Amino acid sequence: MSDQEILVIQSKVKAYIKAKSGMSTSGAVAARLSDIIRGLCDQAIAAAESGRRKTVMDRDLPSGE
Repeated sequence: MSDQEILVIQSKVKAYIKAKSGMSTSGAVAARLSDIIRGLCDQAIAAAESGRRKTVMDRDLPSGE
């Protein structure tokens, strides 16, 4: 898997933003969201590894608070 691969469904993101705000969405949004998701996944992987687990769990994701 490439670090440039899009990890989100662009049509779903665009539909959500349109429904929530009436705004259009730039094509670059999906790539930026994918970068953010990769970063969150990397943090979760590190947390699972520090817990000596081979399974990433929801608790490994940053809370965002």
